[in-house]
Amino acid sequence: MSSYRLDWQCLLPHTKQYSLLFKQAESVQSTHFIDLQRRLATTLQLFCQPRHPAKLLLIKGQEDRRYLSLIAEAVTAYQPPITGVLGSRYEIQGSQVTCHAATQAEDNFAAKTHCIAEEWAEQATLFGSLCGSPGHYQLQPGLVHQVNGGTLILSLRVLFDQPWLWPRLKQILLSGQFQWYPADETRPLPLAIPPMPLDLRLILVGDDLSLLDFGDLEAHSDLFAIYSEIEPELSVTNAEELKPWIGYVNGIMAKNQLAPLQSSAWPCLLQAAVRKTEDHQRLPLCPFWIENLLVESMLMSPDPSLGAEILQNSLQIRRWRESYLPELVQRDIHHGQLRIETEGSAIGQLNGLSVVVYPGHTLACGEPSRISCVVHSGDGDITDVERKTELGGNIHAKGMLIMQAYLVSELALEQPLPFAASLVFEQSYGEVDGDSASLAGLCTLVSALAQQPLSQQIAVTGAVDQFGRVQAVGGLNEKIEGFFAICEQRGLTGEQGVILPATNKLQLCLSDPVVQAVRKSRFHLWVVDHVADALPLLTGIPFKQESGCSLIGLINERIAQLTAMQDRQRIPFLLRWLTWFTHR
Repeated sequence: MSSYRLDWQCLLPHTKQYSLLFKQAESVQSTHFIDLQRRLATTLQLFCQPRHPAKLLLIKGQEDRRYLSLIAEAVTAYQPPITGVLGSRYEIQGSQVTCHAATQAEDNFAAKTHCIAEEWAEQATLFGSLCGSPGHYQLQPGLVHQVNGGTLILSLRVLFDQPWLWPRLKQILLSGQFQWYPADETRPLPLAIPPMPLDLRLILVGDDLSLLDFGDLEAHSDLFAIYSEIEPELSVTNAEELKPWIGYVNGIMAKNQLAPLQSSAWPCLLQAAVRKTEDHQRLPLCPFWIENLLVESMLMSPDPSLGAEILQNSLQIRRWRESYLPELVQRDIHHGQLRIETEGSAIGQLNGLSVVVYPGHTLACGEPSRISCVVHSGDGDITDVERKTELGGNIHAKGMLIMQAYLVSELALEQPLPFAASLVFEQSYGEVDGDSASLAGLCTLVSALAQQPLSQQIAVTGAVDQFGRVQAVGGLNEKIEGFFAICEQRGLTGEQGVILPATNKLQLCLSDPVVQAVRKSRFHLWVVDHVADALPLLTGIPFKQESGCSLIGLINERIAQLTAMQDRQRIPFLLRWLTWFTHR
């Protein structure tokens, strides 16, 4: 078992390699958000060139005013300077309206700025309006007029919530003219207002679903658009790549007028960042996550600068504030209302691990689930109860089918499996989805077929492919900590632990109690590449081998016995009686 066991040093990102950089962190030059968004920066530089043919840029990102402001800052920096006055001047004399080119910045429809970003805008805000009464009409400019010759940045949500806005924006982009239309289509404009020239570039920001819907809407459009995206994470594999991220944090702290971090706080911040991305080699670029974490921690610090102890304490308090629902689940398990075994062994039963996100709850929490399997003679049908009762999602069903296909191929039978089986997530009353339980389901099925008990002290997570290889899953830290909390509450035996995919090692960033328990060999983590690595850890018996006892061998023996019994039952009674008499 020790050949697959992880050392405690593997449970956290390796921060010692950055010790020198952390000591010099205060002197690292501040880095702006756009400096770490190279793809977006390159796209914006091209888009802002006057000769670039595209008038529309689609950006995948959060539809948040703060992100829109960051994009606007970059656009303002990349746009070439505009000389002269752009826009128009409208004059109303009685019932006559005339339009002239603007000659001074104070003209009513002269451009006021080169870039505007708005999270929300309505028709009058965007396109202006005609207000007043006969003889006293007045034209009010909208955002498109104020940014004439420049760039307007909007959230895609604005266009989906007010679908009548997009056709007008599209008409402006294609024609280079602004036409006046009544706010109420049932009533014409009281005045005939001539159009005005309007040169506009538009940036729309939305998430992947919004962009998908917009793409369907404009599938056959003659409007040329380009695409970019805000990258949520930065790849970091060495100190040189980490340096810009440290400068980025320094810039956020300076913007919020916070004192620089103490060198001792940087490893703690790095661990929190890795926990956020679930990857040792990727760090979050969301400036608001970093800002909220540091500002909240500074409120608890008696010193002007932030040290490791205060930062760690702030993270623990935040986690405690958000852990009410996970504690309720642990209490139910402790009182036996949810049955989870952490000692002994059992045939056809195993602790699987899942991540649960409660509606409206910010914290994803890991919960162990008892997966059970019963086997009886049958026609080879393996029933996934969750799918049968419409409580299993499509990905869950796919994982279960892949697991079954692998086992049947390993048995290499010339006829259908003479057993039927039923797999179920016990005490699961909501929808189950994802394939992370397929390894646990396979181990449970093998145990039930081979009649060999599985250790209840070990929980299992991982997906499998049709060749038995174990594949990575998500939410690993929460899953491990959820099972550890149950084991710790009942008392650690030194034999408890979790089996996980080897490809998930870079996602590990566990809480200090788990790390210390692994360090003292009171809790264990095993990484596996194949089903054949996991089952011996759970049963003490090899999965498959040429000679000697193995799980596949035990299953084949049981199949042979049942087949022989069924063949014997098919022999006519008189022939069986004569055979018995002859043997006598």
